[in-house]
Amino acid sequence: MKKEKEAHSEVHSSGLLTRLGLFTAMLIVVSSMIGSGIFKKAAPMSVDLQSGGLLLLVWLIAGIITFIGAVTNAEIAGLIAAPGGQYVYFKEMYGKAFAFLYGWSCFSVIQSASIASIAYVFAESVNAVLPLPHFGPDLESLSIFGIFYPLDSFGVKALTIITIIFLTTANYLGVIFGGFISNLFTTLKVLGIILIIILGLTISGGSVSNILPLGESPTAEYGSSLGLFGAMFAAMLGAFWAYDGWNNIGYLGGEIKNPKRNIPLALFTGVTTVMIIYLITNFTFLYVMPVNEIIEVSKQDNTIIAVEVMRKFLGGGGAFFISVLIMISTFGTTNGTILASSRIYFAMAKDGLFFKSAGNVHPSFKTPYTSLIIQGIWSCILVLSGTFDQLTDMLIFASFIFYGAGAFGVFILRKKMKDHHRPYKVIGYPIVPLIFVLFCITLVVVTIIQNPRDAGIGLVLVLSGIPFYLFWMRKKSDVQ
Repeated sequence: MKKEKEAHSEVHSSGLLTRLGLFTAMLIVVSSMIGSGIFKKAAPMSVDLQSGGLLLLVWLIAGIITFIGAVTNAEIAGLIAAPGGQYVYFKEMYGKAFAFLYGWSCFSVIQSASIASIAYVFAESVNAVLPLPHFGPDLESLSIFGIFYPLDSFGVKALTIITIIFLTTANYLGVIFGGFISNLFTTLKVLGIILIIILGLTISGGSVSNILPLGESPTAEYGSSLGLFGAMFAAMLGAFWAYDGWNNIGYLGGEIKNPKRNIPLALFTGVTTVMIIYLITNFTFLYVMPVNEIIEVSKQDNTIIAVEVMRKFLGGGGAFFISVLIMISTFGTTNGTILASSRIYFAMAKDGLFFKSAGNVHPSFKTPYTSLIIQGIWSCILVLSGTFDQLTDMLIFASFIFYGAGAFGVFILRKKMKDHHRPYKVIGYPIVPLIFVLFCITLVVVTIIQNPRDAGIGLVLVLSGIPFYLFWMRKKSDVQ
């Protein structure tokens, strides 16, 4: 009888298993953030900034802004803990319509494109070690509307799709299995990054002078109508991609033990750890390779700056090592994103605002298996739709619309749920959340000016949810 009671206590009211502790929660935050961006984004960011000092400054600013967003979000995570995370928060803040648009945006672009992009870099890393097959120029140049090139780099895309299918299957089989993969691969990639830093700063023969200039380069020519200001924000899109994923932990609110305490703690420790790792790693890249060389690397197809940095002082062996590390990192992050994101659509389905079957819980594995399958299929389709940088810029733009709305929601919930117990209150209220809201608005506006094409595609995907919302609401009213 006692064993039955203990087993039952591990099942959340939603039917999901409550089995993930604080350490796993913290590693999920780290794993969701450290994926592909830290290894790849320094190159396109250097093209935008043309200065080592400004590159480090952008990483620092993006880290501080991310930390402010995380500590703001932590108050809400401590107040409301349920499967679906931000979707559930928005439902309480703004109602079902806005919450649905967020959930739909996660499905159509934010989370699904994140899965596709990170898995794509995993496949690129494999390609760097073992060249994958590809079609001839005629087939690779075939396009849809002159925007999407589904057959370009097809070998890399095929492996990306296989990776998504494999990890979706792993998470289908149980949250414990998915959590174990996350813990293992997060530990391995953090140890690997520490080794890169040690080797780069000790035996590379690099120089601190490679960081120069600390400020704006006197020879810089910015490809932005807004000059240095625009270039800084363009580069920040790359940095924010690397920092993105910190709020994934909220989606697992029904599967984390003592979530109102452990989710805020996981956010603080996880985001701080990642910010320190990113700053030291990028300093190491610049110590080994000056900005002008990094810019040259960015002009080559399917190259990863971290691989080229290691190749510079360790040759082919170093390039092989970093390629394996990137495989480990991106494999683990893809797993963590698949694990967390599927819970959004599960929560939406429970509200009658998504495909009904997405609310199914597997009778044996206690996982939202149909939600995982639907997410996996759409992520595979997105893999065929575009390149890594195109997908990431598009999803970061959409993400910050909702990040800003989430931070503003702290003000709303302080009034709407003023009598509810808050295990944690955001430090520096109301200034700290206000800073984050204003930054999000600025980033969205600048992105529309700087990159209207990707911003436009992102907005179309967000707003494409409106007819689906009307359909599911009508379907609910018919049933009632």
